Amino acid sequence: MTNHQPDPGASDAEAPARDGEDLAALLERLLEEVPGRTQKELATEAGVSYQTLNAWVRRTRGTSRIDPDTLRSLARVFSKWGIEVSVRQFFDAAGRPVAGPADEEREAHLLRVYRQLPEDKQRLLVEDAQVMLRIASAS
Repeated sequence: MTNHQPDPGASDAEAPARDGEDLAALLERLLEEVPGRTQKELATEAGVSYQTLNAWVRRTRGTSRIDPDTLRSLARVFSKWGIEVSVRQFFDAAGRPVAGPADEEREAHLLRVYRQLPEDKQRLLVEDAQVMLRIASAS
């Protein structure tokens, strides 16, 4: 089985959850695709307590208030394990709209943009950011 490993933050607009697939069904399906991996390992790597993750899988705990970063973290773990999955699939399965990017994703995006700029424009960007920081600090 060949699995493509997408950047889970880059494909939010693609690959919606399967029709009628809630978070429990999505988690069960994806865990079946990684033999030898357990809910406990997923919980640990995603930064969620095992009890909470297990409650989502058993459908004894609601998913409408799951932190967006937790949904992103779950997608990242499965991607790391070699499973093709998007962040959008997790948000759809939890019945939530895809939230904006997490702080680390915004920072990574800013760094990618910065690196694409010529050196003189990089200096201007840093100067502009310093001015914005001074203005924000004064407010």
